Amino acid sequence: MCFPFSNYIKMKKLFLIAIVIAFISQSFASCNERTTRVKWATFNIRYDNPEDSLNNWKYRRDSVANYIKSQHIDICGMQEVLWNQLVDLGERLPEYDYVGVCRDNGKDKGEASPIFFRKDRFDAMDSGTFWLSQYPDSVGFIGWDGACCRIATWAKFKDKKNGKIFMAVNTHFDHVGIEARRKSALLIIDRIKDIVGDRPAVLTGDFNVNDTSEAYRTITTNEFVLHDAHKMATHREGPSYSWHDWGKQPMADRNKIDFIFVTPTIKTGHAFVYQEHQIDANKPESRWGYISDHNPVVAELEF
Repeated sequence: MCFPFSNYIKMKKLFLIAIVIAFISQSFASCNERTTRVKWATFNIRYDNPEDSLNNWKYRRDSVANYIKSQHIDICGMQEVLWNQLVDLGERLPEYDYVGVCRDNGKDKGEASPIFFRKDRFDAMDSGTFWLSQYPDSVGFIGWDGACCRIATWAKFKDKKNGKIFMAVNTHFDHVGIEARRKSALLIIDRIKDIVGDRPAVLTGDFNVNDTSEAYRTITTNEFVLHDAHKMATHREGPSYSWHDWGKQPMADRNKIDFIFVTPTIKTGHAFVYQEHQIDANKPESRWGYISDHNPVVAELEF
């Protein structure tokens, strides 16, 4: 039995089209596999202060952990985390691991600025802590005109799916020292360059100043520039502030002092600031309320 020549040509064209479609699909899938997508957050969880009454940590710890899990956060830089809070979060977030130490003794005393990460997605290849001072490798040293000992926690991660290597840095700048904040920014930038060079890097933290400050400008206008992920996002949601002091701060005086900064190769899709709500102390499971005196800041990053 013979097929007309025209049918043969049609079948050949269909075959070629199928091959092209398969090639495009495979290339698209391969490209997706090479892209790392991370839902990244910075979150000052408020230290465990007995004077916080119904906002005390023991009433908030489940809500903080539930927020991280329900929002499917991949990596979260936290601030004001005491040792007992690290223990509590470790117990409530078994899907996550963390890097970081407490600032006063490099172990378990004082506040930590840990980086929590999904251990099924990422390997922490290397990590460490340095002190924001003239002596960054000296434990507990207060830098420049600062009022407190301050630290930065860092980690070099590998995406388990595609092998891509990138860096995370998390910090909490001084609330008093203007020079300390500026010098801290420069120190962190130098460490990023030293550790990962031009690989993707993300800096998170409570910077204790807004986007009109010298410290913010030092980060975003430096020769080694870092971009404000929230401002670079294709879609933004939530309030314009991140610190609200348990809802007591007048609306006109509220500021966004918690930021996610990214190197230029990183793209930001959706970014949002969590909208605080007062929790029902009698029914803490009913809704997230004042999970902290700060709102978490979240960005969906791609690189």
